Amino acid sequence: MTDNSINVLTLLLFIMIGIMFCLMLALFFVYINMKLQKNKKDNEKIELNGDKTSTKVTSKKFTVNSIFDFMEFDKIEDNMIIQKNGARYVMVVECQGINYDLMSQAEKVGVEEGFVQFLNTLDHPIQIYTQTRKINLESSIQTYKQQVEKAEMQMEKQQLRYKQIMQSPNATDEQKNKALFEYTKAKNLYDYGKDIIFNTEKMSLNKNILNKKYYVVLPYFSEELGQNGFDKEEIKERAFSELYTRAQAVIAALAISGVEGRVMSSIELADLLYVAYNRDEAETYGIDKAIRAGYNEMYSTAQDYMDKKMQILDAEIERKASDLASGKVLEVQSEKQREYRQKVETKEDIISNLAQLIIEENEAMLGKEIAEKAKEKVRKEKDANGKGQEGKSVNA
Repeated sequence: MTDNSINVLTLLLFIMIGIMFCLMLALFFVYINMKLQKNKKDNEKIELNGDKTSTKVTSKKFTVNSIFDFMEFDKIEDNMIIQKNGARYVMVVECQGINYDLMSQAEKVGVEEGFVQFLNTLDHPIQIYTQTRKINLESSIQTYKQQVEKAEMQMEKQQLRYKQIMQSPNATDEQKNKALFEYTKAKNLYDYGKDIIFNTEKMSLNKNILNKKYYVVLPYFSEELGQNGFDKEEIKERAFSELYTRAQAVIAALAISGVEGRVMSSIELADLLYVAYNRDEAETYGIDKAIRAGYNEMYSTAQDYMDKKMQILDAEIERKASDLASGKVLEVQSEKQREYRQKVETKEDIISNLAQLIIEENEAMLGKEIAEKAKEKVRKEKDANGKGQEGKSVNA
């Protein structure tokens, strides 16, 4: 085989390899394009309607029914949790825990015997549930703030009364001491309330304060009624009656062990479930906040702005009325002071005039001559006292 033949074969081989490489590359791009188109069709479907384009996402949707199925209860009503479309009713007894470790041996034995007796008296299933919560002091802080506001108003009233009494010239030492005592007591109470709020708010910053709550869950199934023609409302009433009876029996049996219990209300059951399903968010936004915010209202229940303006106006009227009353009291007290000073200055004239009037009224009995001489002496004594007063004024 000649060199030319070898060169031709080599060239043909390279050409075939190049063609195969191009075909493989084309097939690869076609495969990638088909894969992308398939993924795009799986995610969304585009429909053209005239000039408008609507996109339908085929991802899974969560319906209301699926959420209720996940939560495993239908509603809370009449202190009961209703499940499975009325087939199961649940009532919960909240129990107050006891400090078993600090008890004596005899007390521990008594608690154990009482609990054994409680278990032996059960003729229906129960569930013991424990829930650990972070202590939320916000409600306590709000209560404290309301009380401190009242204490502040009382302190301001006592302060105003104390100032009025201290400015009054007719106030006795006993009245002044009593007013000072009442004002000091109101101020100390206000300062104490502020300290409580400060310490409670500081304590609430500690997120490691935990509290355990204990519950006894009592179920009731509608099938326990057997074959009957009761409607749902009648079944609910009978379920409530039976569950309440069982709850009272459980509370009485637990009392033997020193454990106190009570039936939880609908609001408390809602809070129990809310914490169970929203353990992380329960501390930030609890069920009590949701209720106060009116989450279940069909319209806003915020206070009308005119009502707010009326409240502001009422507060202004009360403040101005208090200032006006205080001012008028001081004015009356000043007028009485002026009258008193004026009466002191004219005391001798009043005495002299009154003495002459008395002599004139008794002139018939005394005789005219004696009466005239007596009046003359009164006038001379008055003149003498007047000159004496003038001399004192000059010397002063």
